[in-house]
Amino acid sequence: MTRVGVNGYGTIGKRVADAVAAQPDMELVGVTKTSPDYGAEAAIRRGYDLYAAIDDRVDEFETAGLTVSGTLANLLDAVDVIVDCAPSGIGERNRPVYEAHDTPAVYQGGEDAAIADASFNARASGDEVADADSLRVVSCNSTGLSRILAPLDEEFGVEKARVTLVRRGGDPSETDRGPINDVIPDPATVPSHHGPDVNEILPDIDIDTAALKAPVTGMHTHSVNVTLDTEPSTSAVRGLLAEQSRVFQIPERAGIDGAGTLKDYASDLGRSRGDLWENCVWEESVSVEGRDLYLFQNVHQEADVVPENVDAIRALVTDVSRAESVARTNEALGVGLNSLLADGGTGEAPVTADD
Repeated sequence: MTRVGVNGYGTIGKRVADAVAAQPDMELVGVTKTSPDYGAEAAIRRGYDLYAAIDDRVDEFETAGLTVSGTLANLLDAVDVIVDCAPSGIGERNRPVYEAHDTPAVYQGGEDAAIADASFNARASGDEVADADSLRVVSCNSTGLSRILAPLDEEFGVEKARVTLVRRGGDPSETDRGPINDVIPDPATVPSHHGPDVNEILPDIDIDTAALKAPVTGMHTHSVNVTLDTEPSTSAVRGLLAEQSRVFQIPERAGIDGAGTLKDYASDLGRSRGDLWENCVWEESVSVEGRDLYLFQNVHQEADVVPENVDAIRALVTDVSRAESVARTNEALGVGLNSLLADGGTGEAPVTADD
């Protein structure tokens, strides 16, 4: 059993904690909070041992009636690996602490790539992660893009990728984020940070990204145009994407027309918090004209990096192969929606015209 700690029980941390607890080969030793808020109480109610992220705040938890098992230092001494889910920029301040305890660490995409030995994506990373002592899971958008660009490049070759990202203004709980009534270039320059982030995983992909921030809390939307080296049919591309376990091709007949409906569907399936770990690609948007591929996809910023964190843990401290890790993670979490809607419930693959 790999003993895991999660430093930061927030939007990503609470999901990573649940995902780790679901793995048969992992033990969630505990999670940290900086203050005794509702998240700290929720962690205890879920049966997780709670640790104070800041040493001198132990008394605050006790005063609030929340029992802590110790401090971050105590947690680090009890685990094989720590997953840093602190707010962006805090991971860099935490790194010396992890190193002092000789604890391998997984960081999030909000940190600079230089924080870790390598950046990580379960589908697209190469051998550079094999001997790493720390890994950085790339951002939610970069995760979503890497998942589709890697198989496209392997199968058809990618000459150039151009992506426009319409980003959510903030997560549902982030009441201090914006915009409220505007759409803002974020940034106004090209490329946005997403393209260079993808290149941390896929250095040979020529990619330009432009980003806009919109007044929504649902999900990110990507408009993707990829010039391929070859001229595959539309059905060939759809078939390739259908083979990717963390890509969900939404059939037109499903009546799913946006992030709200996607979240509703995930909730109806019984997904905790309505989470979508998969890229959500609108099947009818996947079209090829000559060598140019076009598609729309949605990326659930709160959830899509969660299975990647689990796989990063195994990559750091076990000898489990990448393919086996992905299979274990997917099975434990229930990742993979293609089979639910693609066959219309008949158990047979749909017939797609070769256009």
